[in-house]
Amino acid sequence: MKIIIDTDPGQDDALTILLALASPEIELLGVTTVAGNVPVAQTTENALKTFDLVGRTDIPVHAGADRPLLRPGVTATHVHGKTGFEGVDLPPPSREATPGHAVDFIIRTVMENPPGTITLCTIGPLTNITLALAKEPALRERIGQIVTMSCAFSEVGNITPTAEFNIYVDPHAARVVFESGIPLVVFPLDVTHQLHTSKARLERLDAIPNRVGPVVAAWLRFEKRFEATKYGTDGGPLHDPNTVLWLLRPDLYRGREVNVEIETESALTMGMSVVDWWGITGKKKNALFMREVDVEGVYDLVIERLSAL
Repeated sequence: MKIIIDTDPGQDDALTILLALASPEIELLGVTTVAGNVPVAQTTENALKTFDLVGRTDIPVHAGADRPLLRPGVTATHVHGKTGFEGVDLPPPSREATPGHAVDFIIRTVMENPPGTITLCTIGPLTNITLALAKEPALRERIGQIVTMSCAFSEVGNITPTAEFNIYVDPHAARVVFESGIPLVVFPLDVTHQLHTSKARLERLDAIPNRVGPVVAAWLRFEKRFEATKYGTDGGPLHDPNTVLWLLRPDLYRGREVNVEIETESALTMGMSVVDWWGITGKKKNALFMREVDVEGVYDLVIERLSAL
């Protein structure tokens, strides 16, 4: 499976990249970065550090949008720390970002491959994807699917009472993507909030006999402190890795085709993902929206793949 990961690392973003690298079923063509959890210069540096961690400097990392389309930028440093990589002190990256903008890399890669063969795994705000669609409208017919960690239904919101972070940061970009007609697979808070990074699960990561396991455990231990306190749970939600894990084991998840619209007008509910779970509106279904997950199966797969690095 040929994929591009569009991301704003972030500790669990880095785990997503590592899982792709650890999986022979996946060919990671490149990583594109966007402003989100931290500013884009930092997300780019973090992506480069992730590849250095496992000695993979052969995969391009292209820096992308440094701000949302229409709104002021929002970060999540209160969750991820100032650098987005708090929890582990990694050395500076061994290389610079690959020359060329993320948007142009996405366009070139999709257009150079046969239609329908490229999957975009989007685990940050959707700014780069919307800019690419605006610059090359033919992408709508060429992208195979977009697998996205975004949205919420019954879990409502994690950055406002009604909005999930990746959508809220750039709701106008999200609206374009959800109206694009490209096949969408959505991993919302409804799934991620079932996947607590419990003490026992972090101990399993720590026990992996390579460098990666303890680093991932330390990253998640830091990142999830805020959410564990917020929700009163043993650990916090595991968000972004579900995109790659679903590509590997779709049987671990269950959902249904629904219509999803993104709110861009209301100051009160800006960035809300309006999910027509019961088909009330009769509007065209535009997303496979996940709601259920095999929790232990997901963590077993994470341990298995990271152990191979």
